[in-house]
Order: sequence, then C-alpha cells, then structure tokens
Amino acid sequence: MVKTTRLWLDQMVVGLNLCPFSLSVIARNQVHYAVCDATADAELRQFFLDELQRLLGANENDVATSLLMFTQGVEAFEDYLDLLDWFQQLLEDADLTDHVQLASFHPHYQFEGVDAEDLSHFTNRAPYPTIHLLRQDHMARILTHVSNPEKIYLDNIETLKKLGRPQVEALCPWGK
Repeated sequence: MVKTTRLWLDQMVVGLNLCPFSLSVIARNQVHYAVCDATADAELRQFFLDELQRLLGANENDVATSLLMFTQGVEAFEDYLDLLDWFQQLLEDADLTDHVQLASFHPHYQFEGVDAEDLSHFTNRAPYPTIHLLRQDHMARILTHVSNPEKIYLDNIETLKKLGRPQVEALCPWGK
C-alpha cells in the first residue's frame, strides 16, 4: 500500500508537478505514511487522533505532513466523504483547524457538479482512500512564495488535458 502510494506520488503528484510543494518534503523523507485497517468508529477515531498527535508532536523537519490510507470500509466514494466529514468535525471539536488542514484523495474522486468523465477528477485520485494531514503553518509559509496559488488547480487540469485520457489513465489506472 505504501509502495503504491509512493509510486503515485513520484509519477503523478511530483512527476506532473500537480503539487509544487510536494517535491521537497518527499525528497527529504518528511512524509509519514499511516495505514488504517480499522472499520469500527472507535478504532477509526483513535487512529485519526493518534495520527494528529503524531504529526503535531513531531519536529516538522522529521514529519512535515502525513498521509492516512484506508484499506477497507471506504471504497465507495460517498462512504469516504462521510469519513472525511467526520474527521473534519473531530478536528474542529479538538480546536485544531488553525494547526491542521485535511486534503482528500480517493481512487474514484469526483468533484461535485463536474461531469463524471472530466479529467479534473484525476488531480485527486489516489490508489487508496487517503486523507492528507497538512500543517497550516507549513502551508502558510510555502504559500508566501507562490504568486497565484489558486491557479495551481487550473494548471493541473490543463496538464492532464494536454496529456490526454490514455496517458492519465495509464498513470492512474485505479481511477478509470
């Protein structure tokens, strides 16, 4: 699972420059990969809280960001969105939204209101249901060096369109 996720990061996220901030943390081995096999609410909650504590308790030079990957129970995108919403609520309840933000990835990711066949969905399609924990202060520092951060998403869509569906699906076969 981690090996496949790292390959996705190398080929799609870094390789296509879908996230211009990812190269440095990956090259410095500052990404923590956590695999969750749990499906029960209590276990999922504990996993999430443990991973939040791990991220916030670690030196940023050691763990800059965390990827939480789920092996079961959230294969359906709607179920995954429910989990994501629940984790967001837990983050808010713990008063940690000033410290951590969540980014979401799923093999069948689909943006609301966008045609199901649109290539834009592949910007958030990962080999496994994944929730990315990002440090707010780290992102704030990085974004001061980016002139138009809102343009990144549009550039990513353009990159995927230029590649074309066959090439994008070859890089991201789980997202077909």
